Amino acid sequence: MKQTHTQYLIIGNSAAAVGCIEGIRSADREGTITLVASEPYHTYSRPLISYLLEDETDEQRMKYRPDDFYEKNNVTALLGKTAADLDAKQKTVTLESGETISYDKLLVATGSSPFVPPIEGLNTVDKKTTFMTLDDAHWLEKEVTKDTNVLIMGAGLIGLKCAEGLSGRARSITVVDLADRVLPSILDETGGAMMKTHLENHGIHCVLSDSVAKFEPSAAILSSGTKLPFDVLVIAVGVRPNTALVAKAGGDVRKGIATDEHCRTTLPDVYAAGDCAESLDITTGQEKVLALLPNAYMQGECAGLSMAGNDKPYDKAIPMNAIGFFGLHILTAGSYEGEALTEQAEGAYKKLVVKDGVLKGFILIGDIARAGIYTSLIKNRTPLSEVDFDLLKDHPQLMAFSKKERKEMLGGVKA
Repeated sequence: MKQTHTQYLIIGNSAAAVGCIEGIRSADREGTITLVASEPYHTYSRPLISYLLEDETDEQRMKYRPDDFYEKNNVTALLGKTAADLDAKQKTVTLESGETISYDKLLVATGSSPFVPPIEGLNTVDKKTTFMTLDDAHWLEKEVTKDTNVLIMGAGLIGLKCAEGLSGRARSITVVDLADRVLPSILDETGGAMMKTHLENHGIHCVLSDSVAKFEPSAAILSSGTKLPFDVLVIAVGVRPNTALVAKAGGDVRKGIATDEHCRTTLPDVYAAGDCAESLDITTGQEKVLALLPNAYMQGECAGLSMAGNDKPYDKAIPMNAIGFFGLHILTAGSYEGEALTEQAEGAYKKLVVKDGVLKGFILIGDIARAGIYTSLIKNRTPLSEVDFDLLKDHPQLMAFSKKERKEMLGGVKA
């Protein structure tokens, strides 16, 4: 008998996978959905693992969707199983266990893996971990006590969230990075200096413009010759998109898996979303991996709708980060090439970047209350000649927009 229902297969179980399930189910209630994921856990929010270390949350509250999510959406969840091979011609995925699953439409949402640099002596370090998964957080909960000196390689988002998470548990925390500032991928020199001071005021020692040349079993020797003893090492120097499955199957892979505006890869009926996939950054016009949870969800939702036959373009992607450390909040978006307008006050910093008559990016530290207005300007590529930008710079509120634009923003009404 001819099969009438679409067989959907999703590899992955984080934000992009959830977005895909919800996208599919908004258009197709009948198709079968099978989900395969290496981790054995119910879908959880990765950014919350540092809050678990701080005892600010627990595993139940970390769940990205309720306990009945798979059941409600009629999803067969194969957790703790890893996809090993993709045959795009036969439309099958083979698991490490040898089991083969057929599909009509496939989403690859395999995320990324921590990059572990090949440093001399690293293999002699007994107590070391990366910091990306629930298992990593569990390991640190067990190993770090009030007598533990922690060394973190990497002063980016992951390394610093780990430092904050461990700050109440460890004797000392030192962060080392080759960059000249903390959070080098999202902050400029001024913002980086401000955050470094804030972190150090909360007991996080930052060693910048230096790197680990080699390891001894319980010490790092830096390029400068400095020796940093430690009990536990956390490696947080960056991630690499998990693209091997698609690359091996003959799909187009650059830094991430190449996709079009509907999240389709170059393989027939294979889609990709989340940290493993590239998307178009509208602020630079470049295809890049935008490894951010909201982008992953929206990409996944777009893929799910497209897989179910309701093409919806994903065409408003911008780099965006909302994060806080010890109560000081940061919100950044877009790109920083262009004319910079900056303001600095006690505990606050604002940088707006303008190019070609539109707002391209911003950095906000401290006061982030009106960030949504700036984000809207960037995503909609609103010509600044159409708004009162002088008013917006100082008081980003709706009165700076025309009546027509206010109606659109507040009610979604297009005049």
